[in-house]
Amino acid sequence: MAYAYDSTNIFARILRGEIPNDTVLETTHTLAFRDIRPQAPLHVLVIPKGPYVTFDHFAAAASEAEIVDFMRTAATVCDMIGATPGQGGGGYRAISNAGEAGVQEVQHYHLHILGGRMLGRMLSRD
Repeated sequence: MAYAYDSTNIFARILRGEIPNDTVLETTHTLAFRDIRPQAPLHVLVIPKGPYVTFDHFAAAASEAEIVDFMRTAATVCDMIGATPGQGGGGYRAISNAGEAGVQEVQHYHLHILGGRMLGRMLSRD
């Protein structure tokens, strides 16, 4: 499937340094930063630096180095923000929205890491 990447999206602009962010961690292929509208006491976005639109696009098209770097960065962020279960944190939720039905607001793949409180059920049965 072809994915049309919009290089004017807010995350692309953050990656180019046009918009400031509250960086938690930056690596060769990944940037993690605090969400400007946090939905939980701990809310960090982890984004690849490459032009990927959704999780499936990233998983199918990214290089092994990009995928490994992204996943290891996400794990490090969970630990850094104190969310990792068994390491003193109470746990976290990792969410990636894709497409219209998934309510994706920014057309750049991103992983939300949320924690710091009981988050409740992920979906209702509506």
